[in-house]
Amino acid sequence: MVLNFRKNLGNKIKQIRESKNLSREDVAFACDFSGSYMGMIERAEYDFKISKLFKIAKALNVDIKELFDNDK
Repeated sequence: MVLNFRKNLGNKIKQIRESKNLSREDVAFACDFSGSYMGMIERAEYDFKISKLFKIAKALNVDIKELFDNDK
């Protein structure tokens, strides 16, 4: 259940990032992460803190709740 949640979240982050024509490295840099760390988040390979999610939402210029909306 948790892994499925992380997979959906990672997919949504990737979808939004790509829709804004941002590279993984662009977002990672804005969050002060490494590109590989950002990839692990998108692939649901790492369980991260909510504070990281706020950084990602800010870097993507979206409200954090948009990351949880799987209808878009």
